Amino acid sequence: MSTHGPMPRSAWIFPALSALLFAGVTALGYSFAPSPPGWLFAALLLVILFGTVFAAVHHAEIVAERIGEPFGTLLLTLAVTIIEVALIATMMLGEKAVTTLARDTVFAVVMIVCNGLVGVCILAGGLRYREQDIQVSGSSLYLSVLSVLATITLIMPNYTLTTPGPVYSAGQLGFVSVVTILLYGVFLYTQTVRHRDYFVVDAGTSTDEGSPVSNRTIVVSTALLLVSLLAVVLLAKKFSLVVDATAALIGAPPAFAGILVALLILLPEGVAAIVAARRNDLQKSINLALGSSLATIGLTIPAVTIAAYELDKQLVLGLPTNEMVLLALTLFLCMLTLGGGRTNILFGLVHLVVFAVFVFLVFVP
Repeated sequence: MSTHGPMPRSAWIFPALSALLFAGVTALGYSFAPSPPGWLFAALLLVILFGTVFAAVHHAEIVAERIGEPFGTLLLTLAVTIIEVALIATMMLGEKAVTTLARDTVFAVVMIVCNGLVGVCILAGGLRYREQDIQVSGSSLYLSVLSVLATITLIMPNYTLTTPGPVYSAGQLGFVSVVTILLYGVFLYTQTVRHRDYFVVDAGTSTDEGSPVSNRTIVVSTALLLVSLLAVVLLAKKFSLVVDATAALIGAPPAFAGILVALLILLPEGVAAIVAARRNDLQKSINLALGSSLATIGLTIPAVTIAAYELDKQLVLGLPTNEMVLLALTLFLCMLTLGGGRTNILFGLVHLVVFAVFVFLVFVP
């Protein structure tokens, strides 16, 4: 994020293509249907949608670098959250209403990040450098906040008494949303202002400042960021139809939609995290990975709660028993892996095994 050369073509091409695609399907009144032309459209839509998400994150990073911390980090997380909430709300409103989509997406994000992404980063770094260092103080803060947020949003709804699980009552959901966003806000302040030193490793960390970002670049990136976010929001309905048809074609369970949404949201930061690990900056990888999972719970749950109130939809949050076991195992494993301050390939492999179990049990529960 520190070095900016000329703007890559993809950073403006994909937002433009997404706007053109939406204008075209709206003008023609096109509605996706499972057929050879339909699947061709689906492939085009997914390529453009993934590219536009990458473009949105790229422009958010440029603007974030100019405005500084903590507002830069907040802008980046807000951009990703807008995309995620748009996809979840649209799919919850679809022909086949999925009341568990928010829960499935949040759980998938935690599993993909804390097992898949963390495992790949540690394994990639370990194969190249044998061992890598991370800040135990920063990791402890991440995991303490993540443990609380995951427990009160994904486990507690199964055990409250006001309403039968796995749902909160309206009052409980409002209270949990407030404390969730409050806790995430304090964590963000701690990370970006109060204890920034907890989240950096001096040795082997790049300190390139790169070339300053011009005012023209900031204006262009701001405009393209808004176009990218709007395009993803507008194309979310078509994406939900493609997901429904794909799930029906392969006989996938409802949780499959949550995994697809999570992958779409996490891909840009996931690629950046893996690149950082291969550059011997595992701390940056952990910051990107765990930061995205915290933002998903801390911002998405309150936003989806508001959407559920407005749309008069029930929000199912409590996890089934087998997924609660996986969540507890994941949090415990992260504490062991990141609590020592040094990692190696075995830690990475263990996380990837748990991730493989998660994916397998989605299709073979």
